[in-house]
Amino acid sequence: MHRRTVEDRVVDTVNTGLLLLMALVTMYPFYYLIIISFNNGLDSSLGGIYFWPRAFTLSNYEKFLSDPKWLMAFGVSGLRTVVGAAITIFFTCLTAYGLAYRNLVFQKVYFSFFIIAMYTSGGLIPYYVVLRSLGLLNTFWVYVVPGAVTIFFLVIAVSFFREIPPEMEESARIDGASDLTIFFRMILPVSKPLIAAMGLFVGVGQWNAWMDSAYFVNKDGLRTLTYRMMEVINQGMMPTDLATAERAAAITGVTTFSIQVTAMVIAVVPILLVYPFLQKYFVQGIMIGSVKG
Repeated sequence: MHRRTVEDRVVDTVNTGLLLLMALVTMYPFYYLIIISFNNGLDSSLGGIYFWPRAFTLSNYEKFLSDPKWLMAFGVSGLRTVVGAAITIFFTCLTAYGLAYRNLVFQKVYFSFFIIAMYTSGGLIPYYVVLRSLGLLNTFWVYVVPGAVTIFFLVIAVSFFREIPPEMEESARIDGASDLTIFFRMILPVSKPLIAAMGLFVGVGQWNAWMDSAYFVNKDGLRTLTYRMMEVINQGMMPTDLATAERAAAITGVTTFSIQVTAMVIAVVPILLVYPFLQKYFVQGIMIGSVKG
């Protein structure tokens, strides 16, 4: 048994201290936003709040959720996150499975097309024209169809599928299984780490996206939560007249800053609630393709 020396204890102590410091620096800003969101907005403007709310209130959340536009935006963001992640995972894995086929004719040519597309872009205006020609503007599908295949994860998925023993597919083909049967009943069940990693990254990207809502949608009912947050940050929910804003803040205790903080907390919490369920596969998923590609 290895006996711990004084140097080992010193190194462990220093490492533990540094890790605790990093955890504090990383987590405290979000904790600060939480306590500010539960504090009176006018009281928060005075400063001096560090560890817990000084004037506890739910007015910020009541103000935030009293507007039906916010609830609609929350629903749109949640729906695009679930539907967008599911569509991206399905079509990306399906395309990657085809590219990973060892006897695919012109495999390198097809793969080169995707690699070139990953590093180049036609620009915003051609992209807008394409979306308009497809009839996606001002529809919910403008959020999910353009990202149906994510090339970054396509490359990772191809590497993952190539590591699956070919004997699995060969035995299934001998039994008369088709390509789709092999894909759904054999490939996807053993691809849980890949699917979990893709689902987390794609889901977070869909949840946080706001530019497509700003550029390609002008229907108020299709606005996303993050777009509403940008409206709050840029314009504020309080009246534009300063005197009116001061009177409203004096009555409700809600300020523009407290609403901004509340919106940030509400936007982050769903991701924090989902992550623990994917953590079991996430560590394995992020290592996919790191050894060989």
